[in-house]
Amino acid sequence: MERRLRLAPSPTGLFHIGTARTALFNWLYAKKIGGKFLIRIEDTDFFRSKSEYAKNILEGLKWLGIKWDEEPLKQSDRISIHKKYIKKLLDCGAAYRCFTTEDEISELRGEQKKKGLPPKHDNRHRNLSNKEIETFISQGRSSVIRFKIDENIQIKWVDQIRGEIKWQGKDLGGDLVLSRRAMGYEIGDPLYNLAVVIDDNFMNITNVVRGEDHISNTAKQILIYEALGFKLPTFSHTPLILNNEGKKLSKRDCVTSIDEFRDMGYLPEALANYMAFLGWSPKSAESEILSLDEISKIFDLSDINKAGAKFNWEKLNWINSQYIKNMETEKLSGIIRRYWDNMDWDPPSQEWAIQLTILIKDSMTLLTDAIDQSKPFFLLPPIQKEGQDFLKNNDSKESLKLILNYLIEQNYLKLDKDKAKEIINEISKMHKVKKGILMKSLRVAFFGSLSGPDLIQSWELFSESKSDISRIERCLKSI
Repeated sequence: MERRLRLAPSPTGLFHIGTARTALFNWLYAKKIGGKFLIRIEDTDFFRSKSEYAKNILEGLKWLGIKWDEEPLKQSDRISIHKKYIKKLLDCGAAYRCFTTEDEISELRGEQKKKGLPPKHDNRHRNLSNKEIETFISQGRSSVIRFKIDENIQIKWVDQIRGEIKWQGKDLGGDLVLSRRAMGYEIGDPLYNLAVVIDDNFMNITNVVRGEDHISNTAKQILIYEALGFKLPTFSHTPLILNNEGKKLSKRDCVTSIDEFRDMGYLPEALANYMAFLGWSPKSAESEILSLDEISKIFDLSDINKAGAKFNWEKLNWINSQYIKNMETEKLSGIIRRYWDNMDWDPPSQEWAIQLTILIKDSMTLLTDAIDQSKPFFLLPPIQKEGQDFLKNNDSKESLKLILNYLIEQNYLKLDKDKAKEIINEISKMHKVKKGILMKSLRVAFFGSLSGPDLIQSWELFSESKSDISRIERCLKSI
């Protein structure tokens, strides 16, 4: 039997990292067991669902490297089918029309609150006669369709992550609403718990992997599966992603959408790698830096933790830095060039761009770090106070003059690393100036401070862009 898993996101907002991790767990498990990973866009919330959000979800999945095996399904295209199954439940007596008004429900909730009881419908219209139904309709009352839940029933299933789960019928909040309000004998638009059962059955979904906040929904859906004679899939409920306070990660934590992570400078491979370990602990892994293909070979739902997974920025940043360091230089340079283009920075040559990439890559944590770390090579930096204080030393002034005169005498020669080292050694030996003074003086000239990347490699780049002499001259004028 072919194993089939799915992601069923609601397009009511940007692609959230919690949804992305659910997609990843589904994809990894499908790949591990040789199954298929499918997409169903649950867009039946017409007031909140937007096509741009559906597009954003699919684009986010592609960016992360999560590919689906069949054309995505839109739930809204199947509303007429959902209604047929609701009618089937009505006809067999498993569901009924409920004419309780919103005011009556509010009154019921108020009474329950006063008594300290949980909100629960009292199923008051479960056994209406045909005459009573006609009377309500003639009064102009609208109705929802409710599914009957036996309060004495116990629902249980074996969860692949949590083991056996039991749920009591009396704890499900009363008879379940299957559709929105409609007038007369019409059936309103289907709601989530009904539609998801019909569509999972239609798509032949064998394994449902979703967040633990769906556990109570699973209990309700199992009853609908059984009432319709559908085969139950295997359920797995993953832990939630938590913030530092141990609460569910939300928009209040500032960054939650995949777009935001991408804009901050995270690589898709790094974010996917991190998400895989967010709540999943493999029994054996030689490294935490693994591709999705490598992870899929050792991934197992039974290794997912039951407890919530705390989001750790330091860990994500470390993983991202490792991917940057290990990325092929030409590929990374191409990515960094896009940041330079946005700043209107034009490198003098392709080789120069690659050499600058090599210089800064090991100190980058985010792709956006390339802007600050490349800036001194494109724009003349101001001389900071520590640099100004160092330049006031006479040895510093003389050091820069010696270097400048040497370059002029050599007809402004273009330097490589070996020639740069030779100049430092020759001037130091000939004029009895400490190498440290020479190099620190040059560093202030190039970067405006006493800190920065490797000086010799940097000098080679400044030489090619023909800015080394002008920077030295500026420092001499400022002293």
